[in-house]
Amino acid sequence: MRFEPLRYEHLRQMAEIEKEAFDMPWTENMFIPEVNSENATYIVGTRGEEVVCYGGFHSVLDEAHITNIAVKKSERGKGIGRFLLATLIGKARDKGAASISLEVKTTNVAAISLYESFGFKVVGVRKRYYNNLFDAYVMRRETEASARTDIR
Repeated sequence: MRFEPLRYEHLRQMAEIEKEAFDMPWTENMFIPEVNSENATYIVGTRGEEVVCYGGFHSVLDEAHITNIAVKKSERGKGIGRFLLATLIGKARDKGAASISLEVKTTNVAAISLYESFGFKVVGVRKRYYNNLFDAYVMRRETEASARTDIR
């Protein structure tokens, strides 16, 4: 698998992975503005022509806000999400982000555990954030040298 920048030809497969991963998936059209946005950084893990995973963030001042991170259902449990998150954190640091934030459904134990293993901490709750039904944790971590992306 290799990581590459987001391209239009990835969007259809990304939208399919979104449907597997989320209750409110982004559509192919929702990803289109991300391809050329100067504030968006997306990486796509591919094996040949197959999209295996993707993730991205928006840069807002000195913060990176992770908007999407997903692994194809058949590829989960192989450490790909861990590698993807480490790569996103590195890219955010390279772009000068002092911190990284994200939202995660409060019931998504696997994702919360992954984020915590990288030093993310719950800093708030967004009530009824998903489908106007489910709460989300707001999680954040710093990107300074002392908050390395080493896997614990």
